[in-house]
Amino acid sequence: MTSSPPGFTDRLHACGVEIARAGVEFAARGWTPATSSNFSTRIDDAHIAVTISGRDKGALTPADVMAVDLDGHALDPALKSSAETELHLQLYRRLPETGAVLHTHSHNQTVASRLFAPVGVIALRGWELQKAITGYTTHDSELDLPVFPNSQAMADIEARVDAWLDAGKPLHAYLIDGHGLYTWGRNMIEAKRHLEALEFLLACELDLKRLGANP
Repeated sequence: MTSSPPGFTDRLHACGVEIARAGVEFAARGWTPATSSNFSTRIDDAHIAVTISGRDKGALTPADVMAVDLDGHALDPALKSSAETELHLQLYRRLPETGAVLHTHSHNQTVASRLFAPVGVIALRGWELQKAITGYTTHDSELDLPVFPNSQAMADIEARVDAWLDAGKPLHAYLIDGHGLYTWGRNMIEAKRHLEALEFLLACELDLKRLGANP
């Protein structure tokens, strides 16, 4: 293991406790089937804490969370982080205010990702709960949730995210086709609020589709 700054181990442990608590909650809601999903929080300006690959997210402990730098190098080379760690790191690098990133695989997220993939975006309009997303203050706002094509090469997905951000479009979350949702916040509390709100809004959009509504 490489050397770490004073107090780093304690901060990593605190992040692990927070991530483990979130994993238990999300698993209880059915948002992390099998060993899917991955979570991270910022330790400091140069490191994040992220779930270790292949761990049951409903049974996480702080020992299931590891530290990597913003280039993806593990502080403990014996540990392997989630395969999608690069997608987390992209957000920490591109959006420096990011303090936590959550990736889940709920039924609603996965179905919505397939349904809206041909359009490439879910246009959320008129929902009061849009105000749960930081920066949105009215149901009259327009919140676009992009749906990016899936790829086993993380660089392909990163390029899609970069293109969206480079175009100057607001981005608070995105779906991956046939996959799940990525969302984030300045801290775990904000990231969880975004996740819960978007999960609810996706369920509402799917119900409208089932009912044949066209609001």
